[in-house]
Amino acid sequence: MRFFSFVGLLFFCLVSVASSASIDEIVANFEKDFQEELRKNNVPGGAYAIIHNGEVIAMKGVGVRAKGGTAPVDENTVFRLASVSKTFAAGLTAELVAEDKFHWDDKIVDYVPEFKFKSSNYTNNLTVNHILSQSSSLVHNAYDNLVEANYPMSKIIAKFKDIDPSCKLGECYGYQNVLYSLIQPVIERATSSSYTDLMYSYIFDPLGMEHASLGYEAFLGNPNHAEPHVLTKRGWAKTKVTPSYYHLLPAAGVNASISDMAKWVMAQMGAFPQAYPQSVIDTVTTKHIRTLKEMRKRNWRSILKNAYYGYGWRIYDVGDTELIYHGGSVAGFRSEIAYSTEKNLALVMLLNAETRMGGDLNAKFWTEVFTPEPKVTVAKVVKKPVPKRRVNIVTSIIPRDKPSSVPAL
Repeated sequence: MRFFSFVGLLFFCLVSVASSASIDEIVANFEKDFQEELRKNNVPGGAYAIIHNGEVIAMKGVGVRAKGGTAPVDENTVFRLASVSKTFAAGLTAELVAEDKFHWDDKIVDYVPEFKFKSSNYTNNLTVNHILSQSSSLVHNAYDNLVEANYPMSKIIAKFKDIDPSCKLGECYGYQNVLYSLIQPVIERATSSSYTDLMYSYIFDPLGMEHASLGYEAFLGNPNHAEPHVLTKRGWAKTKVTPSYYHLLPAAGVNASISDMAKWVMAQMGAFPQAYPQSVIDTVTTKHIRTLKEMRKRNWRSILKNAYYGYGWRIYDVGDTELIYHGGSVAGFRSEIAYSTEKNLALVMLLNAETRMGGDLNAKFWTEVFTPEPKVTVAKVVKKPVPKRRVNIVTSIIPRDKPSSVPAL
């Protein structure tokens, strides 16, 4: 007969554990970086807001509205949003489509008969879906040079009769401002209302965006607005607000403060379902076309798995989750907005200078959010069985005066 004994021995084994930085740490790092980068780059002013779990956990204006001035940037200082305006155009369109005012597959030419491509086949098949998903297959930024030369929209539209998309509609990504803004006449002719009035009644007013507006006159008419700055050999210099891209309200015409933008990004995260339904959010963040160019951006390469355009929003695949994002830049202003529903976290930045600082800080923030901290080696106590050994059954049952040498566990 055999008797087997197992002895549990204590020993330490090394285990690697990966953990993510806390939100408090990430926010503290960002706030410090924002102040330092503003100072290091001599950017006159900016503002930021961070939202977590449905609450604004950080919001601040930093610096001044104009270089050489003393008026501070505060939470209600208005900036130009540039291409972040596209997110508003998409949201408004989605709400109107949901009300059956028009449809995603409606032909542009049915609402804007003056618009023509070189080929009638392309002309007759370009849809609302194509222009808002940036999948018209045109070369990037078609006729933006004419916008910057302050051509009227009617003359720019007439130029499209000389070109055709480079591939089949819906198959190639081509970022547009002019073509994107054709949604304005579509909306106005489908509803018999002005684009501006509809933006207020569907977006600005229901969300309580008290300082938001559309257009050149509205921007200058707000006394608490930031001034634009461009880079010169002597650093940032104040410049005039240019009206050119204000001709494209859907692509680049929205003005807003950081307090307004906090509400806007919270709406995207489902905070105000009665004012901005979840169905609209789902519609505008559906992936439509891959944007391979985004994959080559130096700031994002380390975490990006794939990139797409939805309706007015960029959708980045980061690991197994998504980051919804858009940036904007125009004549002395820079804007950044991004959010993650999985992390229940959002960041918005507004700057009164065309600086790369905004993009750099945005990418750094989200890289820190999505990248685990370095693995930490820790000691762990485990039990290990002692190899079985044969014992004498007789001696094993005879009491001994000496205490057992087997440690108690």
